[in-house]
Amino acid sequence: MQRITLEVCVDDVAGLCAAAEGGADRIELCAGLEVGGLTPSRGLMARAAALGIPVLAMIRPRAGDFVYDAATLDVMRADIDTARQAGLAGVVLGASRPDGRLDEGALAALTAHAAGLEVALHRAFDLVPDPLEALETAVSLGFVRILTSGGCATALAGAETIAAVTRASRGRIVIMPGSGVRLDTVSELLAKTGAREVHASCSVSHESADPRVAALGWGSPLARRTDRATVEALRHRLNGLSAL
Repeated sequence: MQRITLEVCVDDVAGLCAAAEGGADRIELCAGLEVGGLTPSRGLMARAAALGIPVLAMIRPRAGDFVYDAATLDVMRADIDTARQAGLAGVVLGASRPDGRLDEGALAALTAHAAGLEVALHRAFDLVPDPLEALETAVSLGFVRILTSGGCATALAGAETIAAVTRASRGRIVIMPGSGVRLDTVSELLAKTGAREVHASCSVSHESADPRVAALGWGSPLARRTDRATVEALRHRLNGLSAL
């Protein structure tokens, strides 16, 4: 059976090391995972490029929705250039219309600018009113992968939609479940969706040694960090499922 791919999202140097050493097959590189992931710094991209495993940079210049004006799209194109210059394998991006549908014009411009890089569509997909229509848009634009929770808070809750999109994809694009993917849910998730790639943070709670960090607004009291042991455990579980 085909090995099940584990993609781990990270937002700092320690997370990079934990994911790589724990057995991640691919890394989604971000800043600000507490808001769903933002564009990482040039320095973090350069550090990630030296890992020896595929790394895709999140291209998301701000928190909030995915409706972008022309000036913001210019920033995103510049960030794609930075990822390319750093030597990363690809980028992860998305753009929406105000009604939630994919912004085909914006995405066509961004994917064209990313020519030569692997391009994945992020969870802007989870806002679309018609997932099957959005699937065809993503395929036509040349995306290699869609990250989705099936429009729900967790991928397991959205498993029925993920399964339907996976069937409709007919192998033309990878459908990768993400959000709430943990050791205790991944077996059921894969059984319900038929997915062969999963996306997880593999994170654990982290409390700063100095309580003033959160009190002064420099960090969240609910911060989480990528954990090598959790990555290893999930990789081991997926290895077992691959053999079934």
